[in-house]
Amino acid sequence: MTAVAIDETAYRRGHHYLTIAADAAERKVVFVTEGRDAATIARFADHLAEHEGTPAQVRSVSIDMSSAFIKGVADHLPEARITFDKFHVVAHASAALDQTRRLEQRDDPSLKGLRWTLLKDRNRLSAEARADLDSLITQATSKRTARAWLYREHLRDILDRKQINVVTAMLRQWCTNVMRSRVAPMKEVARMIRKHFDGIVAWTQTRQTNGFIEALNGLFQAAKRKARGYTRFATMRTVLFLIAGQLDLTPFNPHTA
Repeated sequence: MTAVAIDETAYRRGHHYLTIAADAAERKVVFVTEGRDAATIARFADHLAEHEGTPAQVRSVSIDMSSAFIKGVADHLPEARITFDKFHVVAHASAALDQTRRLEQRDDPSLKGLRWTLLKDRNRLSAEARADLDSLITQATSKRTARAWLYREHLRDILDRKQINVVTAMLRQWCTNVMRSRVAPMKEVARMIRKHFDGIVAWTQTRQTNGFIEALNGLFQAAKRKARGYTRFATMRTVLFLIAGQLDLTPFNPHTA
């Protein structure tokens, strides 16, 4: 196992969290622990050492932009390259776009009702919604919401590219352009990108994503609701391994083969 995806999920009310580590290639859970701080990464590194592995074998890790996870990887998985996947970055840009719309529509009622038109992919819109969007974009010189949409789409286009030197140059220019604009919410995205630049650019080469582990979190939450809520950590861990640990249960029940 050289590529790992790490994410968190809530398992009980009152800010109780689990951290899940999965083999990114096999897409299976390999480790579950309580908490969501840097110590969870230390426990994962210890787990590797206790199971005929080493922390140094992990060469790539996809995580969210949690400062605790970043510190944990830096301290305990010394050979791992961090990747922040494109989908998280674009999601931040979409949130900034929506915030821009909400701010601007206070003085511009024409923007009301356009939330999902702006947030959905253009090719998934109805013909009527595409026409509304295209009409708005023609007003980019006067409407900040239109400029925010263009910034979001340009960012998506940059992160779709595969040449790391091209992505590096274009992303830096994107940040410069946004910081010179008057679209305040998108400036926060530019600051975030500059802060986590190397990990975002790493996506260009690793294409490693946490999408599958986030889908697993959804399955876990659904199972928890169906069972009227689990409360014990041991139960949570067992359920996660049953859902996504790819366990070989044939020694216990040959009919599972």
